[in-house]
Amino acid sequence: MSQEIKENVKEAYTRVANSGAGCGCGPTACDSPIQDWSMSESYAKVDGYEADADYALGCGIPTEHAKIKEGDTVLDLGSGAGNDAFVARRIVGDTGHVIGVDMTEAMIEKANDNKQKLGYSNVDFVLGEIEALPLKDNSIDVSVSNCVLNLVPNKTKAYQEVYRVLKPGGHFSMSDIVLRGTLPKGIMEAAEMYAGCISGALQQEDYMEAIKDTGFKNSTITKERIIDIPDNVLLNYVCCPEELEKFKASENAIVSLGVYAEK
Repeated sequence: MSQEIKENVKEAYTRVANSGAGCGCGPTACDSPIQDWSMSESYAKVDGYEADADYALGCGIPTEHAKIKEGDTVLDLGSGAGNDAFVARRIVGDTGHVIGVDMTEAMIEKANDNKQKLGYSNVDFVLGEIEALPLKDNSIDVSVSNCVLNLVPNKTKAYQEVYRVLKPGGHFSMSDIVLRGTLPKGIMEAAEMYAGCISGALQQEDYMEAIKDTGFKNSTITKERIIDIPDNVLLNYVCCPEELEKFKASENAIVSLGVYAEK
């Protein structure tokens, strides 16, 4: 099942890389009902933002609370076309280093194309999976990710890998989708909703507990934002309008969460 999930996600991101346009956080086919909305935040006022590298695939701005310093070595998990990596590059400057890891070959190609256009020599994009990062132990100052950990089937292994590659005293800043309560069965079972960062999301308390269990300390929620999915999208995944109304009337929610923690 884990490999099947990865292939579904990789296929979805390949389509986006080849089409040059995103369809929301973790897109699916361009004729999918979830293509017309996005959970992303605007980068328009973010220093270092490159529009060509932004496919609107995220759910936050993880560099905002990442405490990146000039000269740092920064790891961007699930780097896509390079959006957050290039923002981090502006902060670390010429003396720093940014590494983006992504499992989709087409995204690595797009990121390298963007890197060449920008002329950056201290940004590298590496093909790899978060559960088995192709990096040395204790080599990273700061790790960031934007709506990616919820796409990883083995989240415990992913957190362990982030912990492994961070230097002692290093830290991470991640934006992710988490759940509060129960989602309708159709949403939880839809493959494209997994690729859309929703079906694969953890309960918020489980997300925070997994970070703590890995060994991270001083974990802090830096941002919380309720995600409102349009009715016309939800109706494609629920059994009937009555189920939709019941979900909307409940306290159950899909949340964009920003989290900071230290090794």
